[in-house]
Amino acid sequence: MDTAAFLAQLLNGVQYGLLLFLISSGLTLIFGVMGVINLAHGSLFMVGAYLAYVIAAWTGALWLALPLAILGGLGFGALLEAGLFRRFYQREHLDQVLLTFALILLFEEARSMLLGNDFHAVPVPAALDFSVPVVGGFSYSAYRLAVLGVCLLVAALMFLGIERTRVGSAVRAAAEKPEMVDLLGLDARRIHMLVFAAGTALAMLAGALAAPLQSVYPNMGDGFLIIGFVVVVVGGIGSIAGAFWGALLIGLVDTMGKAYLPQVAGLAVYLLMAGILLWRPAGLFARRA
Repeated sequence: MDTAAFLAQLLNGVQYGLLLFLISSGLTLIFGVMGVINLAHGSLFMVGAYLAYVIAAWTGALWLALPLAILGGLGFGALLEAGLFRRFYQREHLDQVLLTFALILLFEEARSMLLGNDFHAVPVPAALDFSVPVVGGFSYSAYRLAVLGVCLLVAALMFLGIERTRVGSAVRAAAEKPEMVDLLGLDARRIHMLVFAAGTALAMLAGALAAPLQSVYPNMGDGFLIIGFVVVVVGGIGSIAGAFWGALLIGLVDTMGKAYLPQVAGLAVYLLMAGILLWRPAGLFARRA
């Protein structure tokens, strides 16, 4: 076995898994706290990728897309929650699915009108367009290492925020005992808005980071949405730790499968999910009631 190629695929799998974590953590938070199945989450990933494409084309400074994706995602997510989703919390899941499906169509139509239907390449920032020696004679892309670092930083901040702060305690309480949140005098509406805005920002940040790693194209969020839901199911709904470890597992299995077992790579992730659900039906890190 070619050691350099194996290490490259291993790091690619970890990097892909961490991008999946950014997407799936937003999905699992929104579903875990509000009970909303947000099928438009993949479209928000696409919005982040197109934002990076536009920023890179207009300014040449791709790094500007990262803070804009976070701030824009927070603001856009808050508007979506207050303007649309808040009215659907008490509705059936079918109504929520229809709402998010309508949003997908709106996002796609807006994207087509504003930016067309072509594929676009987003260049890697010049400051990170080189390889970094890792071990022995093996070198790895500096941009991919930067993506790893950003994703790990976000994951660490999320863990600290959810597990070590009063805001995180309120979010956990809203997910597990929502009636207690109101009894304690906390503003459940603000918690819901905060969670939805954070999930939107994470999806758009993931899109902006992924833009230079692949082409930016219509419907690019669909595949990430499906695999994001697989991560949520494998990790356990509502669990940030589950989303993290589930995303790493799925990222590694998918990447290594495509590299070394391409004949079954398309099924490997779903077979893994089926096996885990047979073993632990609620997911690997499902929270106890």
